[in-house]
Amino acid sequence: MRHVLLTGVPGIGKTTLIRELAKRLAAYQPAGFYTEEIREREVRKGFRLVSLDGHELTLAHVNNPGPFRVGRYKVDVAGFERLLAALDLRHAPTGVIIIDEIGKMECLSRRFTEDMTALLDSSKTVIATIALKATGFIQQVKERPDCRLIPVTVANRDSLADSLFTELQQKLRIQL
Repeated sequence: MRHVLLTGVPGIGKTTLIRELAKRLAAYQPAGFYTEEIREREVRKGFRLVSLDGHELTLAHVNNPGPFRVGRYKVDVAGFERLLAALDLRHAPTGVIIIDEIGKMECLSRRFTEDMTALLDSSKTVIATIALKATGFIQQVKERPDCRLIPVTVANRDSLADSLFTELQQKLRIQL
């Protein structure tokens, strides 16, 4: 299978794992982004996206303006789409795309779902985190035959970086 999807309950270590894979795959010059929590006095207030080339965007925050909401967070869909346009992942000169995450907030953006569909249909390898429970586009991605869905658990999260890196490195050598 060409793509790797990491899923699991919130806080299990999916983002930590995907950041570690991005670091280990640096020689392949991956493109994409990961997510960081925005915390104020130990309370999660939102989420920041950080692109692998250093751009940042507050994707969602309890104090964001605008109509788009997931739970208590208001999502900056327009800002997210500007970031996606700047990253232009479909045309990135790399065979490795890293996405954290394919989730409800990100899927509010039509550009994101279109970009993800195009990336998954391309010859690039997508390594992504994906919501554990979902319907619609998220479920469609999870059911694709070219995607390997890997549950991240307390029992396997520490060993997954090594095994996935070895597997991906071998796969990427064959593709190059």
